[in-house]
Amino acid sequence: MDLPLSELAVRFGCELRGDPALRVGRVATLAGAGPGDLSFLANPKYRSQLASTRATAVVLDAASAPLATTAVLVHSNPYATYARIAALLHSEGAPNAGAHPTAIIDPTAQVAASASLGPYVVIGPRARVGERTQIGAGCTIGSGVSVGADCILHPRVSILADCEVGERVRLFPGVVIGADGFGFARDGAGWTKVPQIGRVRIGNDVEIGANTTVDRGAIEDTVIGEGTKLDNQIQVGHGVQIGAHTVIAACTGISGSTRIGSRCIIGGAVMVAGHLNICDDAVVTGSSNVTHSLNTPGVYSGVIPVSPAAVWRRLVGRFKRLDALAERVRRLERGNNEPQQQDQD
Repeated sequence: MDLPLSELAVRFGCELRGDPALRVGRVATLAGAGPGDLSFLANPKYRSQLASTRATAVVLDAASAPLATTAVLVHSNPYATYARIAALLHSEGAPNAGAHPTAIIDPTAQVAASASLGPYVVIGPRARVGERTQIGAGCTIGSGVSVGADCILHPRVSILADCEVGERVRLFPGVVIGADGFGFARDGAGWTKVPQIGRVRIGNDVEIGANTTVDRGAIEDTVIGEGTKLDNQIQVGHGVQIGAHTVIAACTGISGSTRIGSRCIIGGAVMVAGHLNICDDAVVTGSSNVTHSLNTPGVYSGVIPVSPAAVWRRLVGRFKRLDALAERVRRLERGNNEPQQQDQD
């Protein structure tokens, strides 16, 4: 799509400084842009590239605008504005409505006439698919599942029985919604499976990355709040509840029955123990281990940064001696206190 800067300025609420007739059709980095490209500046460390970029226009904030040698679209949030413009310029045309001949649709399912079903899609009994929803090749929609309007399910998404997906939800390849949670009861020398009878409920405007799994609840539903974004390869355990507009980066694992608030930011490879509460507006940095509830908004870390191997080995050796050292300190303190007690007597 090729659009004039004047239209982009009006549509996205920007101040245009430059020729309104200039047109852009692609997005690119400041260093890699050429004529016809739109770029952006959100990180000040790239500000020096403004002088040399060949982009037709740059989205940036008012403080950086005087440094630009190109046309600029000025906005207080340049990165989010760039994202919206990029989505428009690189939007894919919606596929034709209807079902591919290889799709299998149960007679009791309700599929909107405007929906699109790709090759080898399976729609189970009593399932519902909303208006304009796109379901990619090889997806499986289980019995009683509800998928709202304007969703995009990329190939090989599986949604198991009775789960609910809101509107404008995007699920990427390999996502599994509603598999059984990991629930087993000790039974002598073995284990007995605990039935997982809850569902998964996903709010509007949620995005879930490739190969992420969201388990159904053991009794209560697993819930993903509206506007929440989950990265690739995340494990959401049974009965977890995540509030609205929270973002969670890749490879994070969330154990069962944990509650995460709204507007939280969880870094990559964070491990969260079960049955905890994380309050609204908490930030957990990457690779941290959350072993207790976080009840106050703030930034939390629980990881030792990487060090040279020799230094790390010395640190590990000291860690192992901490208990013995603590016991020596306690003995010394007791010894120092005894004379004082005698003097008082």
